[in-house]
Amino acid sequence: MKLEKLKDKIPAELYETLVAENISELRPAQVKAIKAGLLENKNLLICTPTASGKTLIAEMAFVKSILNREGKCIYIVPLKALASEKYNEFRRKYDNKETGRQFFRVALSIGDFDKTDSYLDKYDLILTVPEKLDSLMRHHTPWLKEVKTVIIDEIHLLNDTDRGPTLEIIITMLKMLLKKVHIIGLSATIGNPKQLAEWLGAELVEDDWRPVKLEKGIYYDGKVEMFE
Repeated sequence: MKLEKLKDKIPAELYETLVAENISELRPAQVKAIKAGLLENKNLLICTPTASGKTLIAEMAFVKSILNREGKCIYIVPLKALASEKYNEFRRKYDNKETGRQFFRVALSIGDFDKTDSYLDKYDLILTVPEKLDSLMRHHTPWLKEVKTVIIDEIHLLNDTDRGPTLEIIITMLKMLLKKVHIIGLSATIGNPKQLAEWLGAELVEDDWRPVKLEKGIYYDGKVEMFE
């Protein structure tokens, strides 16, 4: 699908940003997500390979939500380092004083778990990790009621014995607190996607397209023998 076909369906600021990033055509998973209701606030579970375009699917969801004044967005990632990486990326695109592209405010919240980070009520997109969000919810942070969209990156970590229970609890609590929350789950490795989609109340979007062909082989003694 050509990007120009979405020009009237997504905020102008998002369209301009994608053009500036030299994106002219959407990848298969992105097209499937749109057809499944991404821009109509349908809950989606995106299960596609690495580098297939899952982040842009998330971006389309939260930018539309924020710029259409539907509500804030929480972007949950499993690691602080990844949260910082995403924060820098989204700041560059959407909250950048140097380029004048300040469409909304982006914040990073991964610090002291005993603080409520009340300053976040002034921000639109909040990057965080499950443990920090769990703390914010237990402190009854007021601005949480303003959240419309929740992105859960690496959602397959629900199966992790250490961190999975925390992630499961916060998803459950968010669904109870925010009756009309828009949830987007992202993963490349879900073992039971249909069951997870059903639990989330989400449409399952699957695709096997990847930008580089995946080949398998065995490395031994300085040589690589590829499988047929």
